[in-house]
Amino acid sequence: MLFRKLGSSDLNCSVVALGTWSMGGDFWGKSDDDASIETIRTGLDAGINTIDTAPVYGNGHSEEIVGKAIKGRKREDIIIATKCGIDIVGKTGRNSSPELLYKEIDASLKRLGTDYVDLYQVHWPDPNTPLEETFTALSKIVESGKVRYVGVSNYSPEQMEEASKYCDIVSLQPPYSLLQREIEDEILPYCIEKGIGVLSYGSIGAGALTGKFKTRPIFNDDDRRDKFYDFFSEENWPKTAALVDVLREIADSRGKPVVHVAINWVLKQEGITVALVGARTPEQAIMNAEAGEWSLSDEENKIINDAYKRIFG
Repeated sequence: MLFRKLGSSDLNCSVVALGTWSMGGDFWGKSDDDASIETIRTGLDAGINTIDTAPVYGNGHSEEIVGKAIKGRKREDIIIATKCGIDIVGKTGRNSSPELLYKEIDASLKRLGTDYVDLYQVHWPDPNTPLEETFTALSKIVESGKVRYVGVSNYSPEQMEEASKYCDIVSLQPPYSLLQREIEDEILPYCIEKGIGVLSYGSIGAGALTGKFKTRPIFNDDDRRDKFYDFFSEENWPKTAALVDVLREIADSRGKPVVHVAINWVLKQEGITVALVGARTPEQAIMNAEAGEWSLSDEENKIINDAYKRIFG
């Protein structure tokens, strides 16, 4: 497994990190808790040292699963990243008020079974709370020892610039994959300029880039990924499939799974520190981890980018 420092922090993260949204059991279809725990443990054994979760993933359930999975492990060997700023108790939506943040960190620590979080990320910008209030409170939480570093998720450069006045921001977690490249225009250049680490979510396009779908997938009602990502739509699927065909050619030439190529394309792009990738089974965790053991060549990266331009215009 390759490792990279996250921004200005001393967090030495595995380049492939384990995302645990599906383990909450409330968005990606039903989840099996025993399988989720074994998946996390297998991922750790395979070299993944960074686990990303959030209270809103199953109303705290994902954090509880992570806590059970890491129990008995050396805490210092694991980087736990969780989030704050969405009210799962009062159901008020985005809420990054100091009052809620002080309660959220304690609730997360209890669910995770630990006394500190390595990376605490504001999940979404809260339009109703001034950034000064939010990040002054987070700075105090860092001083308390409950959090080592602060990051943000889904923030704009302007919001990060303002937030940084009140608290050190070491990372951003944005959506990024071959199918979702909007951050390349302004957000990624800003992070590169400021030395902010980037953990991409949706790195394999919610499974669209794994090569496992031979035809356009139709998901069950409790699996809402096609509502969250438009590349599963009837209109866009032919383009998605055409791009996957290009990834498959490279994968076949390397003797690797298609998902490795999708993950390594993300990691090849300047400014990206970590690719967050979900897994439902131990086998998937191992496969994802193995993607962190090799890299695409410059020529392979060019072939993929040229194909993207040709297919998507």
